[in-house]
Amino acid sequence: MIKENKTHNKYLLKYKQANHILRYGHFGIKSTSFGRLSETQFNALRWSILKKLKLLTSTKKTFRFWTLVVTNLTLTKFNLESRMGKGKGSIYTRASYIRPGTVLFEFDNITEQQMRNLLHYISKKISLKIMLVKKL
Repeated sequence: MIKENKTHNKYLLKYKQANHILRYGHFGIKSTSFGRLSETQFNALRWSILKKLKLLTSTKKTFRFWTLVVTNLTLTKFNLESRMGKGKGSIYTRASYIRPGTVLFEFDNITEQQMRNLLHYISKKISLKIMLVKKL
């Protein structure tokens, strides 16, 4: 069994330079606000994106899709009726803290109109403010 460390809620509110450039695809979805996505929220979002992409690209041309978010913190929970002290609580899920400028997803082999439709669809599903990024 792998032991996971319980993280504290101390995040650096600064722009991280490593995640703001497209690496793999021609289009990307970038966050423009701070936020936190749990592992279940992210998996549901990824599943709905794949489902929408299959509807948008009905031709035999295959699309490519990369997820670039890494879960970097663990969320703990204690019982509501427990008294003060006695530690931090057990880990109930993992999450990722997202800063502005972080590229969440990258796409390839789809048109710009399909990407705009997908961006409009994703912006309704996610609690972050997002924008479309295009490689020149």
